[in-house]
Amino acid sequence: MRGVTKRAHLAVRVRSFLAAAGLAVACASAAPALAQNDKMSPIAAPAQPDAIELGTGALPGATASESWHSQYGSKFARNVTVATLTPFLPDPAKATGTAVIVAPGGGFTTLSMENEGWDVARALAAKGVAAFVLKYRLNQTPPDLAGYEQAMRARFSGAGGPPRGAPGDMMAGIAAPLADARAAFALIRRRAAEWRVNPNRIGMVGFSAGAGLTMATTLNGQDANPAFIGIIYGSLAPVTVPPNAPPLFVALAADDPLFGNAGYGLIDSWRAAKRPVEFHLFEQGGHGFGMYPKTTTSTGWFDEFVRWMAMHDLLKPAA
Repeated sequence: MRGVTKRAHLAVRVRSFLAAAGLAVACASAAPALAQNDKMSPIAAPAQPDAIELGTGALPGATASESWHSQYGSKFARNVTVATLTPFLPDPAKATGTAVIVAPGGGFTTLSMENEGWDVARALAAKGVAAFVLKYRLNQTPPDLAGYEQAMRARFSGAGGPPRGAPGDMMAGIAAPLADARAAFALIRRRAAEWRVNPNRIGMVGFSAGAGLTMATTLNGQDANPAFIGIIYGSLAPVTVPPNAPPLFVALAADDPLFGNAGYGLIDSWRAAKRPVEFHLFEQGGHGFGMYPKTTTSTGWFDEFVRWMAMHDLLKPAA
């Protein structure tokens, strides 16, 4: 009977995540409220000499190759078919032993590698935290930018918003990213001594769709077991919270066009389970603010996240 109950709870958690993932796909077309540089322009793939292949294989059935473009003064990757993890290690003299996997967003069709990846990782490393940017495999899109833009316009043109799809199809759509996240945790634990990381202090922070992946990893990632998590402008749909759920940090702008008016069920779920949760609802900031310098108070999310980590003793050198 206990096994049946456990499976029932897992099914509830999966359905809750699928609702979040269905909303998160919208993030690929959401602008970070910047008026300039909104045009997509193709660029050469930047050098990534420190990127480590995660060994989860090539994306099954992929026909389009990885490509990059610039937008909003930042760099984005599309059609990622091979997952990688890029370490940003702190000065050994400042290393705390804490690590964070950084999951950029982009609706599972693109990745905001700079604003929601590398810039976040560099800032964490400066605080003594070993940061690892996860470039996870993505759903395939047209190889050319014009085709991609046309496909996104068609996808979001209906009055009902982005298509949700059947639950089985949606779970299949994140199976590859979820496997990549699990592999990232396993790799860091294998090389923990080399990277001066305490294997019990590995957390994850995600943005938009990356926040959805972070929650999926927490609820359905099996052996991943993040020690703490950050959900940055992701879905706040309610979930069934496991009894050992990690401390949760959430940041969202009230004027976020995707999640700002969808309720705070996730916060209520964590509180009802009596698990630690901190929630910052900024008046303004829109969606996708990340590390962009803006005049809104949402820019302060990173400092609040660091203070929260310090409150949980995650910035004290590990024994």
